[in-house]
Amino acid sequence: MAAAFASRGLHVVGVDVDERAVRLLDRGEAPVRETDLARCVHEHRARIRATSSHRDAVLSTDCSFVIVPTPSAPDGSFSLEHAASAFRAIGEALAERDGYHTVVLTSTVLPGATRYALLPILEQASGKRAGEDFGLCYSPEFVALGSVLHDLLHPDMTLVGELDERSGGVVEDIYSRVVVNDAPCRRMSLENAELAKLAVNTFITMKISFANALAELCERLPGGDVDAVTAAVGTDSRIGRRYLTGSLGYGGPCFPRDTTAMSRLAELVGSEAPLAEATETFNRSLLDRTIRKLRSRIAAGTPVAVLGLAYKPHSHVVEASQGLYLAKALAAAGARVVAYDPLVDETARAEIGDGVRLSSSVHDCIEGSEVVLIATPDDLFRTLRAEDFSRGPGPRSRRATVIDFWRILAADVAESGAVDYIAAGRDSDPQANADRLRCVWDEAVGRPVS
Repeated sequence: MAAAFASRGLHVVGVDVDERAVRLLDRGEAPVRETDLARCVHEHRARIRATSSHRDAVLSTDCSFVIVPTPSAPDGSFSLEHAASAFRAIGEALAERDGYHTVVLTSTVLPGATRYALLPILEQASGKRAGEDFGLCYSPEFVALGSVLHDLLHPDMTLVGELDERSGGVVEDIYSRVVVNDAPCRRMSLENAELAKLAVNTFITMKISFANALAELCERLPGGDVDAVTAAVGTDSRIGRRYLTGSLGYGGPCFPRDTTAMSRLAELVGSEAPLAEATETFNRSLLDRTIRKLRSRIAAGTPVAVLGLAYKPHSHVVEASQGLYLAKALAAAGARVVAYDPLVDETARAEIGDGVRLSSSVHDCIEGSEVVLIATPDDLFRTLRAEDFSRGPGPRSRRATVIDFWRILAADVAESGAVDYIAAGRDSDPQANADRLRCVWDEAVGRPVS
């Protein structure tokens, strides 16, 4: 956000309790990995400075955006520990400030958190009144790791939950100077905005899960092809094509926990969220079903290559990654698992575990593997050809099995005969699938079931 705002001409002060992040940002270097971030920070460093002092930042700016972790609690809600600490420090700085200042929370929280948990902290620490002496808003980002800068500058919308009209006006004006695509600003109450954030992600996870359910059905239909089905379904303007690709389950730092939080919210307010609960249950079940499908091909000692450990392409984040889950489950079952991801390295070893060997290149990863799993639709994996999966001469020269969960490999791989190619979400056994449907309809029309 600091880089995006600076790139649009705003002067930004970054605050963090991590001294390393402060030092790096203050000298024009990106403290985290993200697409184009290093370049953007370097190019606009004249408008960015960093400090560990909340007081310094608040006294020298007009608006504070609070972007801190809100970790999931055991009950599915969000912890406000870090947000409360930041609001307390901001409130103490506000006590010394003359003039109006707006505080904006962007972290994901349950409805009511901004008004009933965090606003009192600001008022108590500052000795001032919200809506009179300072403004307060809730304004989450809608960004995806790997494209955060682009998403901040080209959002579908900006969402502003406002304590009052003045507070919301400040934030809308900032966004109008930052976004480059004239995105609409949706202004509403604090609680409506908090719910809208959860609702967006929960709806997306339901959409992903629906596509994944279609993929399983297509595998059992003669000629079934989930891409043909979802392309038709997504053409309907009421539905849309995005996130409608049948594959592995959803993962990452937001989707799983936000869907869980929607269920928790319903419980707290005396309602129910059966759609969110069903989505969670279905997503958790996908991994077990996938492992069961793989057991006929992967035994103890089978060399297996997993391509893609991050939860999505263009990201190094492995949190709730389906590819990582697969790799660890297969390794635990005795397979010899080697994995490769363009952005995941040994720094993620704690999450990866000792049972999975990391490879330095895609070709090193698949060399000698009997089974290759394409777990993310990374552009690098799309370039693989049939000859890349050759297992060499001699007794170990039998064809490798390639299971493409995203159906991204070119037709020459599927049609070459050099590999056993299995595309998830497509007809996996034409004869058996045809026989199954024939029996269904023979019975339906009263013919003897063959």
